[in-house]
Amino acid sequence: MLKLCGLQFLLLIHSAMWLGLEGLSVTGPLKDMDFSVQEGGGPRILHQFKLEPPAVSFRTSGEKAGIIDIEPRTGILYINGSLDWETQQVHKLQVESLDESGERVKGPYAVTIHVEDINDNPPEFNQTKYYGVVRQNSRPGKPFMYVHATDRDDPTTLHAQLSYSILHHFPNPYEEMLFQIDNATGAISPSRKGSSYLDPQKQDNFILVVSVRDMAGTTANAFTSSVDVSITVKESLWKAPPTIYIKENSTQVHPVNISKVQSNEPDVIYGIFEKEKLPRLPFSISENGDIYVTQPLDREEKDAYTFYVVSKDNTGELVEKPLQIHIIVEDINDNPPVCQQELTIIEVQENEKGGSNIGTVFATDMDEEDSLNSRLHFQIQSQEPEFPTNNLFYIQQDTGTLLLAGRSLSKRESAKYFLKVLVTDPQFETICNVEVHVIDINDQIPIFNNSDYGSVTLAEDIPIGSLVLEIEATDGDEPATGSSLIIYQVKEGDPNNTFIIETDSETNRGFIRINKALDFETMPVYNLVINATNPEPLVEGVKYNSSSLTKLKVSVTNVDEPPAFRTPFYETEVSEDIPVNTLVMTVEAYDPEGDSVRYSLEGDARKWLRIDSATGQVYTALPLDRETEEIYRIEVVASELNNAAQKSKALLTLHLRDVNDNYPQIATDYPAFFCYPVSGGERTLIQATDADEQFFYSKFTFSLADDMNARNNWGISKFNATHAYLSLKHANFEEKVYDVPIILNDNGKPPLENKVNLKVSICKCSSENSCFIDIDRQHSWPTAGQAIGILLAVLIIIGAILAGVFFHMRYKEKKEKSHPKDAKDNAELNRLT
Repeated sequence: MLKLCGLQFLLLIHSAMWLGLEGLSVTGPLKDMDFSVQEGGGPRILHQFKLEPPAVSFRTSGEKAGIIDIEPRTGILYINGSLDWETQQVHKLQVESLDESGERVKGPYAVTIHVEDINDNPPEFNQTKYYGVVRQNSRPGKPFMYVHATDRDDPTTLHAQLSYSILHHFPNPYEEMLFQIDNATGAISPSRKGSSYLDPQKQDNFILVVSVRDMAGTTANAFTSSVDVSITVKESLWKAPPTIYIKENSTQVHPVNISKVQSNEPDVIYGIFEKEKLPRLPFSISENGDIYVTQPLDREEKDAYTFYVVSKDNTGELVEKPLQIHIIVEDINDNPPVCQQELTIIEVQENEKGGSNIGTVFATDMDEEDSLNSRLHFQIQSQEPEFPTNNLFYIQQDTGTLLLAGRSLSKRESAKYFLKVLVTDPQFETICNVEVHVIDINDQIPIFNNSDYGSVTLAEDIPIGSLVLEIEATDGDEPATGSSLIIYQVKEGDPNNTFIIETDSETNRGFIRINKALDFETMPVYNLVINATNPEPLVEGVKYNSSSLTKLKVSVTNVDEPPAFRTPFYETEVSEDIPVNTLVMTVEAYDPEGDSVRYSLEGDARKWLRIDSATGQVYTALPLDRETEEIYRIEVVASELNNAAQKSKALLTLHLRDVNDNYPQIATDYPAFFCYPVSGGERTLIQATDADEQFFYSKFTFSLADDMNARNNWGISKFNATHAYLSLKHANFEEKVYDVPIILNDNGKPPLENKVNLKVSICKCSSENSCFIDIDRQHSWPTAGQAIGILLAVLIIIGAILAGVFFHMRYKEKKEKSHPKDAKDNAELNRLT
């Protein structure tokens, strides 16, 4: 190539000589210089050094590689060919200038040429084919093999930066790849799907076509190479062992090896992870994956264990999925039978027939359930007493069910039997104690001592609960049982349950008592039939008869009783404005003996009501007033016409319904005032009240009277339903008390309107905004004459007041005698006085 292009390049140099410096891009004096030249590219001129007299030529030496030189006369430094980075990356030369005699004038100077790499080499794999082995269930992303390629280009540039990828995947049974490759390291590992689906039973070999590209795989014109990778899938070594069975209470020297696990990867660290938080897990694992039981196990304490074995790398990260280890503790016969009760008590009635199931003896065995170790057998070992025979009972050997062997039991023969029951398993035995109680049956009926208790006479006013008569029957069954307890009841002759019979459970005596009040007029005679029964049912074939019945005649004598009201109290509601002589209600009473009844009132303090003594009709006698008394209570008296001492009372309650009959007023709890001097615009809150119920004054209306002076000086505005603001319209007010005419309307039904004069003070105020009047005070004591004069004046004033009160009271008495008023006017007059 150099020979072919030499003539052309020589012509280029001569052309540059003829053209002078204008033909070159860079010229300069002789000095040290560095050049960067891209490899390849052919001949080129690098620089022209200028001659400085007495120098007439240049000379170069060093690593010229046969193609780098300088034209002596012109000083043109050139390359006559192509440089190769892979052969030599740096060329170092020396340039010097010479005079006519060939002697050095300047130099030598260092000229360094750096060869820049271009991407002119494809990457190359270090093997023509790769082989790898992957285990089933290997961890996704964990490399199991590597591919490696190199590139001869400059490793500091993208030209030698390689990127790996998988081009093809044979076979590819799923949409997702089962393998993945690290594009920087060439590490091949299972993908997440591959970790789950790789199975040598389904596919034991795969071919991957792996590609490598330089330029970090970022450009389309990068060099590419590919290689086949053969992967064999093998069965996973990391598998949970089958369920492990360990016999309890082992006598071997512990720890004992019971199983082993092995990871798919080398140099892992094995560990145990507890599923159950036990005080101490009796298992361990060695660094080789051997699993040990560290102590003897007790099935009765815990019959199964579950834990996990894990494998981790040296960073503590899990290498594979945890394996679940299941341990079953096998039973041995190491527990004797245990009686469920220290003493089993069974009750049997006398009439139980032979073969009857009378109870069960319960025992347990802590050994494994439903195994031969816990299978129990029952056998009666002894019976006390052995009377009337020694084989009264039979027990089923597998269930412990106790039966009567033949005849029924009799309490008269023995009230109790004591049995010892032998309970055995294949190795141990236990004695259970059983006590059989013979229970009396109800085969005897109660029998009255007297079949007829004759008659008794009672006054009709006898108190409820009074004892009438004591009766008694006897029962031959066992005392203090339901078979012998007697219940007495009135079977006939008492339709209204007037009588009740109580039983003393200790003596079985019956006590007849009054349950409801007697009434001669309703029932003068009772012919009672009383029966005696037991709470327990009688046995079959036994029935109650006439021996369990008795009779009693009760005669009731008449007693003069007071009248009785139909109801104990009367209540009604009327409007407070009903006219006098209005019928309010009618009360009714009757005399049990049929005498006539007269009515009267008691407690009518206000004389508001009157009653018709014959009919019981109650009328208004005076006007009613709800504001005086809202609920009016009095008593109605009913007495016999011929015997006034026989009387009864009933409560009468009158509720007065309000009407709008009270005019609204201004509340005077807090006097209205303004602090002097005023500036105009101040306001104070005033309140309206009404003696009527809330219903009639739920909303008040406030307004000023039709008075020019009032409207010019004052303003009024609503605050809420019961309050309003009174305000000043200007500041020209004197320090005095003003009368402000205000119209109040209660908006009731009918509405009532009232004009009131509200007294408003314009006054000087204290620092707490309280109205006060300044009083000039003397700080010296009065003289003796002044003191006597003051004393006399006070006495005269007191005498005048007393005289006025005396004459006023005399006048009042005379006026009341000559002009009587109704109760409401008198009350108002008293209030004003």
